[in-house]
Amino acid sequence: MNEIEGQKDYHMIRPMMAKDTDCVLEMMQVFYASPAVFTNGSDNIFLSDIAACVGDSPYLEGYIFEEGMEILGYAMIAKSFSTEFGKPCMWIEDLYIREAYRGTGLGSKFLDYIEAKYPEALLRLEVEEENERAVRVYKKSGFTVLPYMEMKK
Repeated sequence: MNEIEGQKDYHMIRPMMAKDTDCVLEMMQVFYASPAVFTNGSDNIFLSDIAACVGDSPYLEGYIFEEGMEILGYAMIAKSFSTEFGKPCMWIEDLYIREAYRGTGLGSKFLDYIEAKYPEALLRLEVEEENERAVRVYKKSGFTVLPYMEMKK
């Protein structure tokens, strides 16, 4: 387990485990139903994501933010390679903190944690423009806006 820098011993970032499934599923349902996310997802997709995080997938890592025995939030990181920048790329796919713990620095601490864990990697994420609080956190952590139009099929 890894202590969140600057916090007391009971604030932890740890790998997601199978025992976290129900709690993470509930948080994903709240997160994906919010204006912070463009798509709604489904329980089947969420459970597949969680299974990849707690299984042996080389592409997805899951993290839990914890204080004592209470789960404060979760995050998921997808691994890829950026040919544009010539280095590994860590996509911060989900970063969710329960309402009561927002503004406490947990998001920034997680971004610092991932940057320290993958110092040679490019960190990327998507954020809804209207999610001003998150945009401020990301900009404060050194993220800049890229002028891309994203497409999918």
